[in-house]
Amino acid sequence: MFVSGIADEAGKAIDVQIQAHQEIGLKHIEIRNVDSVNLTDVPDAKFDEIYDKVNAAGLTVSCFASQLCNWGRPVTNDFDVDVQELKRAIPRMHKFNCTFIRCMSYPNNRENPLPEDDWKKEVFRRMKELAKIAEDGGVTLVHENCDGYGGKGPDQTLELLAAVGSDNLKLVFDTGNTVFHGQDSYDFYSKVQDHVIYIHIKDGKPQDGKTVATYPGEGNGAVREICKAHLAKDPDVGFSIEPHLAAAVHLGKEADDEQAYNIYVEYGKRMVALLNDLK
Repeated sequence: MFVSGIADEAGKAIDVQIQAHQEIGLKHIEIRNVDSVNLTDVPDAKFDEIYDKVNAAGLTVSCFASQLCNWGRPVTNDFDVDVQELKRAIPRMHKFNCTFIRCMSYPNNRENPLPEDDWKKEVFRRMKELAKIAEDGGVTLVHENCDGYGGKGPDQTLELLAAVGSDNLKLVFDTGNTVFHGQDSYDFYSKVQDHVIYIHIKDGKPQDGKTVATYPGEGNGAVREICKAHLAKDPDVGFSIEPHLAAAVHLGKEADDEQAYNIYVEYGKRMVALLNDLK
């Protein structure tokens, strides 16, 4: 077992992200954005700078939190954007000795949606091609239950995996996305657990007519139950925190102050304590 975290929720700069992980006592880090630019998009010189700092800190990169097929890229978006991002990411992943790259599975176009069957067919076509690129590159796409066809529910997730039929497409299960999407977290997890190889930790609960983020184990995400169940299946599994308490990239809320940093560190320490309690 190891604990990681989507580090830009602690701060924009890589130095701040590293410091937060060291303060929590973590040996792993999941990198998404550095100075508001995704790790797959930063120029080569900037990437080398990030690599040197992460390496010098003795941190292992558990996953590239990419933009592949995500909430900002509907199924009608130019597919080559994702193809080129994955191709850029693979050599950078190799440099970090990282095998996981997070993806989603294309939301439908909200303004001009495709018919359900057309949406599904195009998602499957694209994901098959991305999985083949991942296979050829020696990396694994980890699909997150978020916006996209596969995030609609466990049946759609399993349908996607079966249609793609690749060992290079697995699952990262997010314990909190289910809450924010009105789904039962443990029910979803229990139906897809055999394909889960990495877990994102967030949590949430209804409050004043909306769903708000909480510390792990304080919401309806069944965090403790899912962690306990999956540790029994895979004692070496990685857990990566994504608090959403102060920062949420998809909402345009970035971590850039002391409060966000302190919340991230507190969240990480609580998650480590929760897992130690389970052990």
